[in-house]
Amino acid sequence: MKLEVSANPNQVTLILDRDPPLVPRQNIPRAAKVALTLFLAVLIPVYWHAYGPTNFLWFCDVALLLTVAGMWWESPLLISMCAVGILVPQCLWLADFGCAIFGFHLSGLTGYMFDPNLSLFTRGLSSFHGWLPFLLVWLLGRVGYDKRALPAWTSLTIGLVLVCYFFTPPAGAQLASPNQPVNLNYVYGFNDQQPQHWINQNLYLILLVGLLWLVAFLPTHLALRKIFAAPPLAPKF
Repeated sequence: MKLEVSANPNQVTLILDRDPPLVPRQNIPRAAKVALTLFLAVLIPVYWHAYGPTNFLWFCDVALLLTVAGMWWESPLLISMCAVGILVPQCLWLADFGCAIFGFHLSGLTGYMFDPNLSLFTRGLSSFHGWLPFLLVWLLGRVGYDKRALPAWTSLTIGLVLVCYFFTPPAGAQLASPNQPVNLNYVYGFNDQQPQHWINQNLYLILLVGLLWLVAFLPTHLALRKIFAAPPLAPKF
């Protein structure tokens, strides 16, 4: 409520403010939603055929799927989760890809982008690793940053790590399809040819999640919380 003083100094009028306006339903342009949905409609069957269904357990692929869902639902939480989870790793992807183009070896993270056994079209679809971070930053500017993203993405990370460890092929596995991914999300170490042996595997998983949280998730959360405003009316999801 607020007080309003009229021209008569002895008269004071009490005015009740109306409720604050709701977040606009079409805060994200429909054209962007449709474009990303069409991209997924192409990527999913191509990836399924080239790599198999387990490929969609990579953090980056999960983030892409959640981003499109978040766009349609206008969900600050889903969009913020993806930003917390993949902005730092995708910047590393971009750096590695840029170095590889100019003939420098950084980490080998993008080696598959130069694999002649994969079609150029399939490799071209993987370019989403390069533009997804910029899309997420643009989306955050429109819907705001939801601070619940850090615990939500951390929980999702733990779940994905456990699923990949118990239900997907380990590093060094010999598979019928040469393109089927092994060592998903690096749960067996950073060498796809053989599992790591320098530390107990259970401890390694704990350290992996802890390192991601400390180096990637937490700094991103702190930065985004300062850069972007909170959602005007944060929905429940």
